[in-house]
Amino acid sequence: MSARLRRGNTAAPAARTAAHSPALTVGIIGAGRVGTVLGAALEAAGHRVVAASAVSAASLARRAALLARTEVVRPDRVGVGVDLLLLAVPDDTLAGLVRGLAESGAIEAGQVVAHTSGAHGLAVLAPASAVGARPLALHPAMTFTGQPADLERLRAGISFGVTAPDELRALATRLVADLGGYVEWVAESSRPLYHAALAHGANHLSTLVNEAMDRLRDAGVVHPERVLGPLLRASLENTLALGDTALTGPIARGDAGTVAKHVAVIGSTAPDSLPVYLALARRTADRAIASGRLRPVDAEPLLDVLAHANPTVHTGLSTNDHGAA
Repeated sequence: MSARLRRGNTAAPAARTAAHSPALTVGIIGAGRVGTVLGAALEAAGHRVVAASAVSAASLARRAALLARTEVVRPDRVGVGVDLLLLAVPDDTLAGLVRGLAESGAIEAGQVVAHTSGAHGLAVLAPASAVGARPLALHPAMTFTGQPADLERLRAGISFGVTAPDELRALATRLVADLGGYVEWVAESSRPLYHAALAHGANHLSTLVNEAMDRLRDAGVVHPERVLGPLLRASLENTLALGDTALTGPIARGDAGTVAKHVAVIGSTAPDSLPVYLALARRTADRAIASGRLRPVDAEPLLDVLAHANPTVHTGLSTNDHGAA
């Protein structure tokens, strides 16, 4: 790694490609779904992944498939002599890992120590900074399977939530460009909210889609995924492009009678789903009113239905079951 890069050159890197970026030597702790895919993408961009840690059979298989030339070593040996030490481990284990590496001398002064956690920023890397390393939070906003298909998704272009000290912004931008992505700068104090937004959208979307497929199966639909696929893709694309104005359906129209039927049939068929339906319906109504999709006067009957719907009637729960006074 050049001395110039070590000092953190801040020249504007807007259109940097792998051909223009200094090649880095990289070590990866955590050959899971994220680590192996990012490692393979970095190699494809001209960098060298020289060491990785892998313990489980699945991790070893992923390393063999995507990083065949990379040596498997103990975690405390991954950072020896590398320019970039990439930590791709679960959120809750990251702090302990960084602390242990720093205390054992496994982090070298001057090297960049980056993690891929969305929930954490630079504070979790404080022990590494204390021994002279340079911290970087580099979170890819994508769901990973650990399969080669992930590389195609990366090349198509995804966003990276990046938190970096000023002297590393140029390097972070070049790394993201090498990975085919886009930088979204996230302040240290905003990392929890940034991650909550992603989890709220991606994880809860999965739950919502599965709930919808279950209700279609209850209705006798044999292929719910085939029914929902075109509808949900269109809804997602329209919402990403148009925001609240993309909303359609009975709530946007103020169809209180239809929503009342929904409440009744979900309550009798799948009572555990009713509280979720009601919460989302109420929030959808709020957004429809605020965006002008639903006039307040037309919303009154609908809001009345939602206000008087009682999920405890269908679930058998009482106030005391929730621990309330």
